[in-house]
Amino acid sequence: MKGMSRMNTQLPADLEQFVQAKVRSGRFSSSDEAITAAVRLLRQQEEAEDARVLEGIRLGLDDVRAGRTQPLAEAFADIRRDLNLPHRS
Repeated sequence: MKGMSRMNTQLPADLEQFVQAKVRSGRFSSSDEAITAAVRLLRQQEEAEDARVLEGIRLGLDDVRAGRTQPLAEAFADIRRDLNLPHRS
């Protein structure tokens, strides 16, 4: 197991049963393989979310540079309206 380290973990019973079922079905050769695949998927999701956040920041900065801004009070009013929050007086 070159490049591998050992990590002991506990899973809730329902997740342990799920992993065992995937191993029994032949989808994975071991519970270690199934959990490795799950952690890889989590990493991919986290990296994709980070990329979406950074792209949103880039777009926002592009808008500021291009002068596409609005006063803060208007921005908050838009957010309150979009989230159906009460308007402040």
